[in-house]
Amino acid sequence: MTRTWTQVEVELIVEDYFSMLVKELSGIPYRKSDHRKRLKPLLNGRSEGSIEYKHQNISAVLVQYGQLYLKGYLPRFNYQRLLEQAVLDHLSSQSSIKGVFSNFVEGEIDSIPNVDFDQILVDPPSKRVIAEPEGSYSQRRLSINYLEREQRNQRLGKLGEELVVKYEQWQLSISGHDKLATQVEWVSQSEGDGAGFDILSKNFNGSDKYIEVKTTRLGKETPFFFSRNELRFSQRNRDSYHLYRLFNFGQKARMFKKLGDFDSTCTFYPFMYKGFP
Repeated sequence: MTRTWTQVEVELIVEDYFSMLVKELSGIPYRKSDHRKRLKPLLNGRSEGSIEYKHQNISAVLVQYGQLYLKGYLPRFNYQRLLEQAVLDHLSSQSSIKGVFSNFVEGEIDSIPNVDFDQILVDPPSKRVIAEPEGSYSQRRLSINYLEREQRNQRLGKLGEELVVKYEQWQLSISGHDKLATQVEWVSQSEGDGAGFDILSKNFNGSDKYIEVKTTRLGKETPFFFSRNELRFSQRNRDSYHLYRLFNFGQKARMFKKLGDFDSTCTFYPFMYKGFP
């Protein structure tokens, strides 16, 4: 029978997680295995697998509330309320972590990272049903959605789009479609952000290919944000609308692709509303 984690255990593992997170976001080398070895004797006979799973639960809490998380721990969302409250309490009590988060999401990237286009593509994550967090006093204390703020980093977004333009040109050229490669258009730069997509590329048969690029320096499972205009354009052009999701950008950048409208390619819920008095 699985033993419920105690308050003391939860507080210990939350503190350990955040010590790793601060190092990762600050570019300080560390090893997760070293942290597990130091933590394990302080817990009630927990296995390394159990400790890792709880770290993944912490990632899920942070993602749910728009906060940054450790890339190496895939978010697992079936966490206990006690853990959720401990994570939120830590975020509220440790004011210094807000500076670390801000420095990371607002940090500039000088140029496109070196990537091997033959190796950049990976399989997309499986579509999951994620519940929206319920409103609470603790939730209101988290005034900044750092995941959204990172996506608003214009330099990061521009470099991600530039990489995808180069990728599309490369893919068409190596497939013997040099003429089509010259027709790839960076629409968000030539026409602005209101088109509902970022890049107009071509399929091998010459038909149009609408590409929306979302870029993050975080992991593969990081949620992204899109506008109502982008949603509607994807619905009107579902058979030719592509999401290109770049992640680990700035380090070992990788990318997955999904074809179709946002209704079919991701799970989403309303994030902001417009009201008319």
